[in-house]
Amino acid sequence: MNTGALLVSVVIPAFNASATIDETLRSVRSQSHRELEIIVVDDGSTDNTVAVVQLHTAQDSRITIIEQRNAGVAAARNAGWQAAGADFVAFIDADDLWTPRKIEQQLQALLDAGERTGLVYSWYDWIDADSRVSARSDPVFHAGEVLDYLCQGNFIGNGSSALVRREALIAAKGFESGLRASGAEGCEDLLFYCRVAEAYHFAVVPKYQIGYRYLPNNMSSNKTRMFRSWMLVADEIMTRHPERTALLDLGLRNYARWLLRRALTGGQLWYFASIFGLLFKRNPLLALRVAAHDVPRDTVSEIRWKWRHQRRRAVRPSASLFAIGDPTQSL
Repeated sequence: MNTGALLVSVVIPAFNASATIDETLRSVRSQSHRELEIIVVDDGSTDNTVAVVQLHTAQDSRITIIEQRNAGVAAARNAGWQAAGADFVAFIDADDLWTPRKIEQQLQALLDAGERTGLVYSWYDWIDADSRVSARSDPVFHAGEVLDYLCQGNFIGNGSSALVRREALIAAKGFESGLRASGAEGCEDLLFYCRVAEAYHFAVVPKYQIGYRYLPNNMSSNKTRMFRSWMLVADEIMTRHPERTALLDLGLRNYARWLLRRALTGGQLWYFASIFGLLFKRNPLLALRVAAHDVPRDTVSEIRWKWRHQRRRAVRPSASLFAIGDPTQSL
C-alpha cells in the first residue's frame, strides 16, 4: 500500500505555549509524510500562542486552529480528534518534538501489524529547554496484547508518541477529562492507552523519535497530582480487571518509587512527604517497603548515574537530535 497517500491528522493541544509551539509546529510540518491535517487546539491560552500558530497557518494550509475555553489537555485532545478527518490520528504536546520520519515509519508499522492493531508508539528522549537530550527512555518492545505491561507502568511514557486508528479512539471514548475534575490531571495518557489495550493490539517502532520536554512548570512536574492521577487510573482498571490487581499494585509501587526518588534527589521534600502520605493511606505496608528499601537503593543508583552523565556532558555536550530545517522548503 502507498502509505504516502494516506491522510494523518495531527492534534496539538496548547495552553500558554507561545515559547515552544513554534518549534513543535516546525517539527510537525517537517515530517517526511506530507499528507497531514494539523489541528491546534488552543485551550484558553492567555499568552501569544494563537498569534504564533497564525504565523504558521499563513504559510501552511494544512494547519487549522480550534479555540476553546480552558478545559484541560484531555478535553483539548478530544476536541481535536473529533474534528479530525483522517482514519489515523497522532498527538503531540505543544512543547514536544518529533524526528522527521516519525509519522512515516509509525504509519507503515501500524498497517503492517494488521487491523487488530490500534496504536503504535516509539521510544523517546528527554529534552531540556534548549531541545538538548538530557536522558533516554529505556528501549521497550512490548507489542500485541500489552494491557498487563501497562498495569505495571506507562512504558510509552508520554502523550506525544502514539499514532492511533480512529476506530480505537472511538472504542476508548477518547481521553478522560474527569481526571481534571477530580483534581488529578496528569495520567490521561496512561488511562487512554489502557482503554485502547483492552480491545486492540499495539505495535512499536524501535527508534527514538519523540523529544519529550520536561520543564519545572509543566504538568508532570507536580508529582503529588501525578500520583493521585495514577491511583485513579489504577482504580478504574481494577474495577474491570480485578484479576490484574497484583499487576496494578506493582505498577503503583513502581511509580511511587520513581516519584519519591526524583523528589528526594531534587530536594523536593514536600513532594516526598505528600506522596508517601498518599501511598501510606492506601497501603501502609507497601509504603514502608518502598520508603525503607526501594527509594534508598534507587536514589544511590540515580546519583551515580547523574555523576557519570555530567562527566560525559562536560567532555562532550549533548547536541539536539531534533534539528529542524525550514519546513516550507518541502511544501
